Amino acid sequence: MADGHPGIEAAEQAAAMLTTAGMARMPSRVMMALVGSPDHGYTAAELGERLGVSAAAVSGAVRYLVSMRLIQRLSRPGDRRDRYDLTDDAWAGMMTANAPLYVALAAHMDRIADENTDAPLSVARARDTADFLRYLAERMPQLADEWRAERAAGSR
Repeated sequence: MADGHPGIEAAEQAAAMLTTAGMARMPSRVMMALVGSPDHGYTAAELGERLGVSAAAVSGAVRYLVSMRLIQRLSRPGDRRDRYDLTDDAWAGMMTANAPLYVALAAHMDRIADENTDAPLSVARARDTADFLRYLAERMPQLADEWRAERAAGSR
């Protein structure tokens, strides 16, 4: 435990990985801090303290993550401050939410291939990429459903 917060080093390393994968740095850090949050979540001020950043930095990240449905506001009777925590099934939702994007991207890859007939290697790459993206779009929701079923059956 560093700075009175459990898992802070692992959370920062995981946030760095999410940032490398393309998520903005502050939302990555906020999300990973919430993975290790107390059961009642964190307030924005507590997140700022944990991460060593301003309330404004946390506010923007929280707005983004709420809009993406990855985190949720928690209200508690008698507490005027919003608390935040991960939504139920946030990770599976995040992974499957991109399925429509993969389908649209595959269509663009097909158009690239259709318009690039003078370069057969490029056409083959574009078609392979399109096929892979369609496969992801089809399989990611199925994989999430399979995981949920296994979890519900108690095998996870």
